Formats: sequence, C-alpha cells, structure tokens
Amino acid sequence: MAIEAVIFDFGGVLTSSPFEAFARFETERGLPIDIIRRTNAANHLENAWAKFERAEVDIETFDELFAAESLALGAEVRGRDVLPLLQGDLRPEMVEALKRIKAQFKTGCITNNLPANAIGSMTGRSLYIAEVMVLFDHVIESAKIGLRKPDPRIYQMMVETLKVDPNSCVYLDDLGVNLKPAREMGMTTIKVTSGAQAIAELEKATGLKLI
Repeated sequence: MAIEAVIFDFGGVLTSSPFEAFARFETERGLPIDIIRRTNAANHLENAWAKFERAEVDIETFDELFAAESLALGAEVRGRDVLPLLQGDLRPEMVEALKRIKAQFKTGCITNNLPANAIGSMTGRSLYIAEVMVLFDHVIESAKIGLRKPDPRIYQMMVETLKVDPNSCVYLDDLGVNLKPAREMGMTTIKVTSGAQAIAELEKATGLKLI
C-alpha cells in the first residue's frame, strides 16, 4: 500500500537523544551506569515516569517516586534532577526532512511528554518546539490526553484523526517498545539512532529525496 502519512515521535527523533545527557549525569555523579534508563524501563507502564507523562502525579510526587524506584535498583536519583536532562537539541536535518515530507504526505506527532508546568527551566524551549509542531497535521501529547505510548489506543487515535490506514503509515521512534504497537497495527516502523540513519530509511520508505 502506498504511503499516505508519516508519524513522528519528538524527543530522540526530531531532537538529539536524552540518553547522552543521562550518561553524562551518571558519570559526573558517580552513579551506576544506565541507572536512569533502567529506572525508566522497570514497570514501564505504571512507574513514576509513566504516571508523570499521563499527568497522574505532580512534580513533587514524581520526584519522590522516581527516587524510590531508582534506589531499589541501586542508587537514589531524584526525579527533579532528571527533568533538565531531557532538553535535547533540534536536529536541523530532521526538521528539513519533515518539511519536505509535509509537502507530500499527511504528518503526525505522538509524543510522551510532561505537563506544561513540569519544570520552569524547560519553558525556554517552547518557541522552537512550537515552530516545529506547526508542521504536523495533528499532534497527540500524552500529558494532555492521559494516555502514553506504548498504549495501542494512542496510535489508533492518530490514524483515525488523519483518516489513514495504518498500513499506509510510516512511524519513527527512538524506543523499540514504542515501535512494536505501531508495527503490529501494520505501520512501517523506523527505529531512530541518528538523524542520518533515520533520513536514509525515510527516503527508502517514502521515495522522497529528503536532504
């Protein structure tokens, strides 16, 4: 089936991965390697991170829950300290690719994000994020709807809004766990490890020249 829509994750796809910042933080603090990622992955549907991205807890509760969960895995990390690490840099080549894709296909963004007032230091990002978000025909934010990836319902909401068959969609994400439901629905999936790799696979899937 011909491609009709391309759906993007935001962080780690249109921006650089926060995993790099996690690793620097752990090294600087003398923490066990990957303690932040392991805390995020443990009980990933109902842990502190999941609840915060669904706006079920406030920042104080998130801070305490994340600290307890990380301590259970070997070292306490305060949730408040993790939030500033999420500020990745926009990948200009991916934004340009998105612009070219928008000229030919429907576009969507499904992002697991945080409540708008989660952390003041992140508000400076709002302008450039807004400039990218207007390129999408539809955006779904976990903190606004109380659902987050990999819940299959969030992908279904996107295809219904865009009025497309999942088999005619390409979906990009930097996390395999979030790609699985999209793939099971019939979407062509791309696991993003770098901008260049993602663009190469997008060009193959769409037939467009993106750089």
